[in-house]
Amino acid sequence: MELEGRGAGGVAGGPAAGPGRSPGESALLDGWLQRGVGRGASGGEAGACRPPVRQDPDSSPDYEALPAGATVTTHMVAGAVAGILEHCVMYPVDCVKTRMQSLQPDPAARYRNVLEALWRIIRTEGLWRPMRGLNVTATGAGPAHALYFACYEKLKKTLSDVIHPGGNSHIANGAAGCVATLLHDAAMNPVEVVKQRMQMYNSPYHRVTDCVRAVWQNEGAGAFYRSYTTQLTMNVPFQAIHFMTYEFLQEHFNPQRRYNPSSHVLSGACAGAVAAAATTPLDVCKTLLNTQESLALNSNLTGHITGMASAFRTVYQVGGVTAYFRGVQARVIYQIPSTAIAWSVYEFFKYLITKRQEEWRAGK
Repeated sequence: MELEGRGAGGVAGGPAAGPGRSPGESALLDGWLQRGVGRGASGGEAGACRPPVRQDPDSSPDYEALPAGATVTTHMVAGAVAGILEHCVMYPVDCVKTRMQSLQPDPAARYRNVLEALWRIIRTEGLWRPMRGLNVTATGAGPAHALYFACYEKLKKTLSDVIHPGGNSHIANGAAGCVATLLHDAAMNPVEVVKQRMQMYNSPYHRVTDCVRAVWQNEGAGAFYRSYTTQLTMNVPFQAIHFMTYEFLQEHFNPQRRYNPSSHVLSGACAGAVAAAATTPLDVCKTLLNTQESLALNSNLTGHITGMASAFRTVYQVGGVTAYFRGVQARVIYQIPSTAIAWSVYEFFKYLITKRQEEWRAGK
């Protein structure tokens, strides 16, 4: 009896399993044909039998083809590592950004650009002065970014399946980023208050515990969340622009959605720059609410500055329209490498953890 061809890629009129062929040989040949070895009408040699291509056990699993391995825990661990590294590496620039956003800076703290600011801070205040407050920032960045990325990945997939089944939806990406920001800012807002007060010029706080105790005793627990609504008002559009830009660029630079470090770095850097420039006025207001600078400098503004409307009004009264863009250079310079580091580290650890999980499952 003749072996029948298997579909369009089978072998038509292949060799017969005659009486002289052992059952084992016939089964082996049949197995080759079932794997679509003979290419037949699909462009290969009709009736040609070739041995199956063996899978290299050491070959890396396809990055984006491992949804089962990319668990919530994977996203949380990768996100925590990315957040800590991002904030630690870029912390000196963040210190400069906070000072450059000051509405009424001390004459000794007026800087022309980021490099000059760093040089003067180190020369006049000590080598480690730009790093003051790093410990509390790293402590908060881990859990905040773990929640951030895990929530984003889960909602992105869920919303994309509803809005654009089987495809990528920019609306879903933006919405997922906005919801993830709620969790991230809830964890990071108290950290931001302490960090920025320690970063200011002539800050009286040398230790995190001193700053926390002073804020708690003098202004109450609510002071740690005084800028929360403003931070959300800034970060919700920031993250919507950020994620939509990142995913849009990934479609162009990395359409196969594989692990591609250069595309992650480039997409992250561009997304961060665009989002940072667009939301600088809100960041200036957030810094004012966190530092309560007008009180510290004994200006003619009295009482605590509370709420976004009050912050916007104060910024305009003190510096006019241009004050809303104080520190925009430092903010963009900070965000370009910051988001590039965050995305590249996050994607690397997501890939690495997923790969190890799949190898462990395969070895069981």
